[in-house]
Amino acid sequence: MAPTLSPFRPIPGGPSPDPLHGSFRSPLNRARAEAAEQQAQQLLDDEALTRLLTAPREPSRDIVPRAREVFVNRNLRMSGVELIGFDMDYTLAIYHMRRLEQLSFDMTLAKLISEYHYPAVVGHLLYDHHFVMRGLAVDRLNGNILKMDRFGHVGRAYHGLRPLKSEVQRELYRNKRVRLRNPQFAWNDTLFALPETCLFAGIIELLESLGQTVDYGKLYDNIRDAIDTVHRDNSLKREVRKDLGRYVFLDPELGPALHKLRSGGKRLFLLTNSAWDYTDAVMKYLLDGQLAEYPSWRNYFDVVVTAAGKPGFFTEGRPFLELDTSTEEGRSLGEATSLDRGKVYSGGNLARFEELTGYRGEHILYVGDHIYGDILKSKKSSLWRTCMVVQEIEDEITYTATRQNEIGTLTQMEILRERLDDEVNHHKTLLNVLERRLEREPLSPSERESLDEQRRQLKSELDRMRRALKEATHIADTLEEDVEEGFNPYWGLLFKEGSENSRFGYQVEQYACLYTSRVSNFLHHSPMQYYRSPRDQMPHEQAGALSARLSPMGSEGPPKGAGKD
Repeated sequence: MAPTLSPFRPIPGGPSPDPLHGSFRSPLNRARAEAAEQQAQQLLDDEALTRLLTAPREPSRDIVPRAREVFVNRNLRMSGVELIGFDMDYTLAIYHMRRLEQLSFDMTLAKLISEYHYPAVVGHLLYDHHFVMRGLAVDRLNGNILKMDRFGHVGRAYHGLRPLKSEVQRELYRNKRVRLRNPQFAWNDTLFALPETCLFAGIIELLESLGQTVDYGKLYDNIRDAIDTVHRDNSLKREVRKDLGRYVFLDPELGPALHKLRSGGKRLFLLTNSAWDYTDAVMKYLLDGQLAEYPSWRNYFDVVVTAAGKPGFFTEGRPFLELDTSTEEGRSLGEATSLDRGKVYSGGNLARFEELTGYRGEHILYVGDHIYGDILKSKKSSLWRTCMVVQEIEDEITYTATRQNEIGTLTQMEILRERLDDEVNHHKTLLNVLERRLEREPLSPSERESLDEQRRQLKSELDRMRRALKEATHIADTLEEDVEEGFNPYWGLLFKEGSENSRFGYQVEQYACLYTSRVSNFLHHSPMQYYRSPRDQMPHEQAGALSARLSPMGSEGPPKGAGKD
């Protein structure tokens, strides 16, 4: 018969003479490890080296605000990157979001009335920039807008402009994961898509308040078609071109940042979905005249590709076409057999790009703003390294810094709540054991009196901790709600949903090696920078298991999202 396991001894299989779970053996070459330990101690005791590493540096650059940093999901050695590509819209060109969203909203609304025959009353809808953020999903069947955590569970939901009733949300989404491959749902992960989400909610709110029945799927498809048309027929971009200074942020550090990368031996390319005429106008506004070494914006780039048709660029086989840049419309000169500096191309595909440039895989870094079109498809179709531009980071980091005191108190309350919850359960267990003794064991009067006193004491302590737990929970919930609503009154923080990362934050983590708020943030780093990510830790390592200390840094292995559907 097997011996009974003691609850106070290790489970068999650990460091014991007869391990249950397999081998636990001495290293194969312990002598080599001992020599390495001696070398490590010598290196750590090297006073001259210590002086070199601890001497204050010459101030080589201004202190970078945290909101302007480059953040790392996966280690990236810039010394191994030879070719760096950039999207234009929302990447090199950072837009004044509220102005551009309002313009897109107004133009799409006008088209819905004039071409899709929506009632004129919808023309009175106002754009609410607070009601939209990246990473929301539209339920085309039920007319709801959802924000999910990284597991696909719905944390917040709105129907029209009103929070979805809790019982309806539980019925529709509580026991279901929202799978974005399901055509019932539309994933709005681009800044271009923000106005359509606001239109969808606003029209539902208005028409249903007037007693009308809304076909939610048809409404969403009409909005999507209308906003696509506004972009596709260039009517939106024509308005932007009339006053680029109103809609496009002129970053004085963009030119110096690109120059620094080129000076570090990197070749640069532009890969944008925008047509040649719009690309030329915006890039002239951004870069012409910034640096004397670059009389034209095209001098920064070794390859320029417009109308790239992403995400199809990464998965399809369209040819590159050379364009005649002497004309504004960029007339096609035929299929290109090479990608030459000083020329401009349209279309193309990833495989042909790598073939013609001679660069491939991890020697290419691509910087874009669109999770699906620029990042996710790139990761699934190639080994290109990726950097995502998320301009909203600056707002979120700056905002949370202003709420430092409340967040500090919230953290303390969360820790206190955890300790109180644990201690309440412990006291309940002790009280149950004590009451069973009083009920079942034959006790002398003095023993019973002593145990009764212990029970009264335990009950008193338990009641006090329960009250404290209730109070700590209320405080934590109130502070968390206040902090989140201070950033966005409808959806909270961009990268969080409750205590988990939001779906958007999860996808940034999964598919982007780096992420930052603007391209010019690279100005504050060496072109040979080794971007290091923190090592992932499992809960048992966070609790103190020493395997967490094997290496504090992450790896350069495949991205977490590689190969996922």
